[in-house]
Amino acid sequence: MQRDPDSSYDCAFLDDAVTDGRVAHGTSVREQYASDESPHTGRVPDAVVWPASTDEVAAVLEAANDRGVPVTPRSGGSGLEGNAIPSAGGIVLSTAEIGGIEVSPEDMQATVGAGVVYDDLNERLASHGLRFAPGISSGDVATIGGMVATNASGFNAVRYGETRDHVRRLEVVTADGRVVDCGRDVVKTSAGYSLKDLFVGSEGTLGVVTEVTLGLVGIPEYRRAALVTFPSRVDASGAVADAIGSALVPGAIEFIDTTAIKMLNAYHDDVSFEERPTLIIELHANNSGIEEDLAFAKAICEDHGMLSWEAAGEENLDDIWQARRDKYPATQSYREGWEVALVGDVVVPISRYPDIVEEVSRVSEELDLLTSCVGHAGDGNLHFTSLVDPDNEEMVERAHELNERVVRKAIALGGTSTGEHGVGIGKRQFMDEEHGQAIDLMRSVKETFDPNGILNPGKVLPDA
Repeated sequence: MQRDPDSSYDCAFLDDAVTDGRVAHGTSVREQYASDESPHTGRVPDAVVWPASTDEVAAVLEAANDRGVPVTPRSGGSGLEGNAIPSAGGIVLSTAEIGGIEVSPEDMQATVGAGVVYDDLNERLASHGLRFAPGISSGDVATIGGMVATNASGFNAVRYGETRDHVRRLEVVTADGRVVDCGRDVVKTSAGYSLKDLFVGSEGTLGVVTEVTLGLVGIPEYRRAALVTFPSRVDASGAVADAIGSALVPGAIEFIDTTAIKMLNAYHDDVSFEERPTLIIELHANNSGIEEDLAFAKAICEDHGMLSWEAAGEENLDDIWQARRDKYPATQSYREGWEVALVGDVVVPISRYPDIVEEVSRVSEELDLLTSCVGHAGDGNLHFTSLVDPDNEEMVERAHELNERVVRKAIALGGTSTGEHGVGIGKRQFMDEEHGQAIDLMRSVKETFDPNGILNPGKVLPDA
């Protein structure tokens, strides 16, 4: 359903759907919900609403659907592809007030409200020796509902998988206000179509997730890590491909190029890295065999020309990972007055990881851009970030050209345009190229779940 981009909507009906004044019609509040953390252009919604329960979400959606008012679900607002920007105006529906954590340690699962923040959940789970494992960098703001919506993952996905791999059951409200349970509170089921897997990664275009039952993993007894430097990007990424190909199962392997290292060093006073292409290798185990695995990883790195190997103890491991989490603000602050044009997020087959790393370097040099790379290399995920003068339109265009060329290269290598940030606004243009005729089936699914097209319009699927 095509919508007039300049439409505005009367949202006075929200005052009857949600009590306690949890609706904002005033300009100053609405402006705060016009954008997310992405560089994509925002739009001020006509209203913002904070339902505190599934029933209230259902009331909002039923009323909005009856009136044809667009609804953009939002949680932590930490998305990098414009997933939560209300492109068609209408209502921003925040799930931030939908809390609650119920832990079942004996079943190694937890039932969680969509508004629960990732780090807060893991802090609660730690007392049971458990955690929700994907390991995202924005865990202090990202919520479980948002992670489900984008199928988020991060540092630890190479060992533990993405959000999808841990979702057992979802409570979802459809566009017309029906409340649906998808999945069961068990490890596996073969009963019927897996609707929960349709909702995971759908970015609020098929329904609004209000509650999630997650499978958990134990906190590893042993963690060992090393900072490893190499002569070149190709050497470092080649070591990653060989390590995974040799059946080593790390807790994380993170790639950081020299430019990114320089940015982190400039940003941090208390952590200093050698300015060379670097891998952070972390291993997890519940037995003493971890030292043998670490020695094996070192031998692989030596085969790829390793320059240095610095073991990281438990006492400074968290500081190293915090420095890596700060890559985005470190980039933003690296050159005064310049900004991040966008954050690339591609994935390729692990054997092609050196190829995609080299492609970013080659195109960046050709287009004369200051581009840094980091990546969850163990699962083939690479992030690339160009820093630009926002007043230089031609430079900004070059950054977008770099993104387009690298994404198309990733797809040509058998990979994907987005590994964990979702499609949102930024990756819609690549969906036909990546999925071909399957896009027609996706449109059919969208029309079945949301025939009036009110749920997060302008996201995921390209215009027909």
